[in-house]
Amino acid sequence: MGPIPLSVLDLLPRSSGSDNATALRNTIDLAQQAERFGYARYWFAEHHLNPGVIGSSPAVEIALIAGSTSTIRLGSAGVQFGHRTPLSTVEEFGLINALYPGRLDLGIGRSISRSEPKVATGEESVTEGARKGYLASRGGSAHDEDSYTPNGLLLPKQFDISSAFSSNAVAHLLNLLQQPGAYAPGYDDQISTVLALLDGSYVSPEGLPAHAAPGEGADVQVWILGASGGSSATVAGSKGLRFVASYHHSPSTVIDAVDAYRAAFKPSTEVPEPYVAVSVDAVVAETDEEATELASGYAPWVRSIRRGEGAIPFPTPAEAAALEWTDEDRELVRDRVLTQFVGSPATVADKLEQLRDATGAAEISITTITHDHAARVRSYELIAKEWADR
Repeated sequence: MGPIPLSVLDLLPRSSGSDNATALRNTIDLAQQAERFGYARYWFAEHHLNPGVIGSSPAVEIALIAGSTSTIRLGSAGVQFGHRTPLSTVEEFGLINALYPGRLDLGIGRSISRSEPKVATGEESVTEGARKGYLASRGGSAHDEDSYTPNGLLLPKQFDISSAFSSNAVAHLLNLLQQPGAYAPGYDDQISTVLALLDGSYVSPEGLPAHAAPGEGADVQVWILGASGGSSATVAGSKGLRFVASYHHSPSTVIDAVDAYRAAFKPSTEVPEPYVAVSVDAVVAETDEEATELASGYAPWVRSIRRGEGAIPFPTPAEAAALEWTDEDRELVRDRVLTQFVGSPATVADKLEQLRDATGAAEISITTITHDHAARVRSYELIAKEWADR
């Protein structure tokens, strides 16, 4: 296999000592540079209540960037359907598509949500219902020990995500994101509604049609994001959609996700064969040593997320070195640190090839965060050049 397209996954990170305006200006600059470097897509994630990650609305971010670029595809990775409706999402993307047709990727993810009306009766029941629903959606098998694919890609011991649901923080977030009494329909139903609104075939259970204006007929690629072999992967496969598997935030289950998607796949007119992209964290510099220093803020950044504090503004190498760590802290971030691709262009490109071959990916999406914006841009430039030369 030769090189496959590379894309950018941007969380809109904010560095320590910086502000939101600077983070946005950096994103505009990086998108323009990524287009010049030859990246195929520029995708935006959605996160909330994270001081160091301000990407809370992919549609708004796409609209802000579209006018500053001309050829690179722009998309969401992804819109979180636990608190959004299919109609509002289709209308948002349809509106952007009116000015920038043929450049949009509507990537849809799952998120914590109230899955049944009865769950939304109190803080404790909301938390428990969301926790059970999210864990049930994960699918796949247990990953209690490190393992490796046949070509040597590390699948680390799985982080216990259930620990993140042990407080009232989940209910607090849901109460801010969802209207009182609101709940999310089944994921399969939500995706079916999106597709029907886009192609103009939507009819309600009562037999009433609806036509999204804007949105209907929009030239938008629909992608499904998944971290495991759960419902996201099977819905994407059964509906013949493109699928993004996450090695960057759930490295232990990336093969589960890809396998479940392919097993469920049914050809569609637009996607006749399974089509997989895989996301990965990477930091590239001229040397392995320089890249390691640039990436040193990653562990404390991940630690803050997994402690339930929200992502901290990304620290400098000096700030990261001054932090104290316990054995429990190291275990908390171990899977993410071990699977971040850090090094020289040749070092990281070798790892990208390993990831490509292990997953059969048709594209790879790279997310890079460094405290210094110029170093982040340079990281993307270096790996793009090395990848193109292979």
